Amino acid sequence: MGGPLSTRDPRLPPDTGHRRSVTPGRGGVRHAPAPVTGPVRPASGGRQARDTTSEDDAMEARINLFDNEVAAKFAKRFIGAGLVIEQSTLPKQTQELVKIRASQINGCGFCTDMHTKEATAAGEAAVRLNLIAVWREATVFTEPERAALALAEEGTRLADTHHGVSDETWAKVREHFDDEQVAALISLVALINAANRINVIVRSPAGSYEPGMFAAMAK
Repeated sequence: MGGPLSTRDPRLPPDTGHRRSVTPGRGGVRHAPAPVTGPVRPASGGRQARDTTSEDDAMEARINLFDNEVAAKFAKRFIGAGLVIEQSTLPKQTQELVKIRASQINGCGFCTDMHTKEATAAGEAAVRLNLIAVWREATVFTEPERAALALAEEGTRLADTHHGVSDETWAKVREHFDDEQVAALISLVALINAANRINVIVRSPAGSYEPGMFAAMAK
């Protein structure tokens, strides 16, 4: 699900946003419960990132957050927030489903790649992972999971509708989760959206993540 990166189609005028696929490179930015930063590489020679999407630039993140003091301090606190959610009674499978769905909506390749692989390593069925994006038409998700996915979608797409999270979705969430789980679910939607934005902004490459590769940094 991490998918290929993309670069601008040379047949189109500059800054159209239309892109063609290329093979992703190494690197990435991580989010809770592990750091929001990953093994990304700075632009070679210390040069400033250019406003371009050439194949060479598309294979590396715009900035190495590991080398940034502010980002490192932020990541440490971000990890702590993620651990609170991970250690809650909200089912781990549900947590990964929510992370993947929000990452798909936000177009975050690195987060989608990471959480798909983490879910697979934890024993999640391939058929369920393949159907997350179309969960409404799928028969493989439980009613509590469907409620969580609905909240994840509406909580992520706040700008797309005037009502935010609908009363219908909220009622389903309250039906299936207790107060602690609801609090964890809301916090998770907020946290994964923050992580998605960090990765999308710095253009973290997708495809090279390996399950557990940031586990030591979460301690």
